[in-house]
Amino acid sequence: MPVTSYILALGSNRRGRHGSPCCEVQAALAAIGGVRATSRIHETAPLGPSIRRFANAVAWIDSDETPDALLRRLKRIERAFGRRRGQRWGARVIDLDIVLWSGGCWRGPDLIVPHLHYRTRRFVLAPLAEIAAGWRDPVTGRRTRMLLHAVDRRRPCA
Repeated sequence: MPVTSYILALGSNRRGRHGSPCCEVQAALAAIGGVRATSRIHETAPLGPSIRRFANAVAWIDSDETPDALLRRLKRIERAFGRRRGQRWGARVIDLDIVLWSGGCWRGPDLIVPHLHYRTRRFVLAPLAEIAAGWRDPVTGRRTRMLLHAVDRRRPCA
């Protein structure tokens, strides 16, 4: 397969062998390789039952892997970092998700690209806007900054 680009979301809210959640995200970036750009690490509130705050970032990588092959590699990295299957949205040492692919849409037995929920998640869109504000969603045609604006506009005023 020719070299294509991917947008990955990284998150951690539990200490691991690399240290704090921020250190886990940084170590995961090094393990992934092929990183063209990375956002700063954002501290975000958890979704669901977890009480620990997350360290979230987005990376733009280049790879000659198919989306399914990249997913398998990311799952191996998660296991090497100590990720175990458990409660949905619970504490985790590292979470690596394929959000977008320069090839457009992909559907496999274990993967759908673009990520089904990224358009509604500020913790993905805000870091993504730092590195790829003009990247178009292959389903809606909307740019990242437009998706972020829509999510921010829906948030209730304090």
